[in-house]
Amino acid sequence: MTGSHELTTGDAIATRFRAQRDGFLADGAPDLKQRRLRLDGLALGLRAWRGRFAQAVMEDFGHRPVAETAALEILPTLRGISYLRFVLPDFLRKQERNVPLLLQPGLAYVLYQPLGVVGIVSPWNYPLALSLMPLATALAAGNRVMLKPSELTPRTNALLAAFLGELFPPTQVSVVTGDATVGAEFSALPFDHLFFTGSPAVGRLVMRAAAESLTPVTLELGGKSPAIIAPGGMTARAVTSIAHGKLANAGQTCIAPDYALVPEAERDRFVDLFTASYRKLYPAGPAGPDMTAIISDHHKARLLALLDEATAQGGRIVALGTDHGRRLAPRLVLDTRPGMAIMREEIFGPVLPVVTYAGLDEALAHINAGERPLALYYFGGASGRRKVLSATTSGNVTLGNTLLHYAVNDMPFGGIGESGMGAYHGLEGLQRLSHAKGVFHPAPWHPTALLRPPFGKLPRRLLKLLIGR
Repeated sequence: MTGSHELTTGDAIATRFRAQRDGFLADGAPDLKQRRLRLDGLALGLRAWRGRFAQAVMEDFGHRPVAETAALEILPTLRGISYLRFVLPDFLRKQERNVPLLLQPGLAYVLYQPLGVVGIVSPWNYPLALSLMPLATALAAGNRVMLKPSELTPRTNALLAAFLGELFPPTQVSVVTGDATVGAEFSALPFDHLFFTGSPAVGRLVMRAAAESLTPVTLELGGKSPAIIAPGGMTARAVTSIAHGKLANAGQTCIAPDYALVPEAERDRFVDLFTASYRKLYPAGPAGPDMTAIISDHHKARLLALLDEATAQGGRIVALGTDHGRRLAPRLVLDTRPGMAIMREEIFGPVLPVVTYAGLDEALAHINAGERPLALYYFGGASGRRKVLSATTSGNVTLGNTLLHYAVNDMPFGGIGESGMGAYHGLEGLQRLSHAKGVFHPAPWHPTALLRPPFGKLPRRLLKLLIGR
């Protein structure tokens, strides 16, 4: 099978796109057996290559535990592929719909058919999961795929190109590498759908480029995802869940808790519990084997600048250790103010502002005053839970824990507003990357034949009866 080598120039990218489009038109939609074979190959290959992938990610980050890559990327992706394989038969069956009385007898149904060629722009923070899970969804939906991963993970990208090249011909799956200029050329191609994961700022550019060819987009962005501890909900288990969600992958997670909302009287207890949780999770600290590095010196400098700006505006930084190169010790930020950059920008690092509130209504008002978050976490009782779920609008919610909603494969995953549009995972992901074609097969005769001209007495009476007074 011809390998899908890396493409780096605009002409080569456009040529490959045309080849994929021509191949799709020539071959038509793959059947269930073909789709399952592609998913099976992807899963088997990922298991076989997992050691090489973990090493490549380790080298790209400077340090990232092999077990963390296995737990946060490889395992969820394999589970997601298994889910897609399981639901495909039901998804591909015609979905019957109700026929109104006036059009009976007849049969109405929806067929989900592939869109064609799907473009995927994936980020650096989870270079495997956030490349392969959208890819698997697109393949399950019967599409061909061009993948543009982030230039910040070159070793992983090269391995992805080699891996996918062993599984698929380049007219089925191709990998495009390069910087922002290549990314802009990629986004301007007239894909049948463009899937982007990244920042809201770049998401706007991608959407603007896609609009020129009326390409529909799915945007998986980010934002200020809150973790709310309700009165009475401050437990060691709750704070450990927040600490894990914040510190996994060094906080470089789009659904990481971006700030904690805690009752005023319990702020110091939260600091103590968070500190204890961190020391339990990472007993050797930043120098130990379990903490992931910040992806680059530039990103580290940005985080330190956010902390300096918060300090200059009266914030108090609680550092939980000493940095080890790009492996940063966690920081809690107390005495925050709304105008601080750290309270306006997504942090993407092991830094957690702690915001206090007097009552739950005040906490909800704080959330609703900002952009709608990609994720929301709640720790507390049933009455507060109902209030939070009804009074806030966000992407997904996990109750009593963090991050776990991403791994529920039968549930859509996506944002709203500033945190994104569209969803993948679940049947919604397959639907997103398919065209829902409505089909109606009427009987040779049905009552609408009485409503054709000439409009004599019978059609007028029938219309009057149907419309009502």
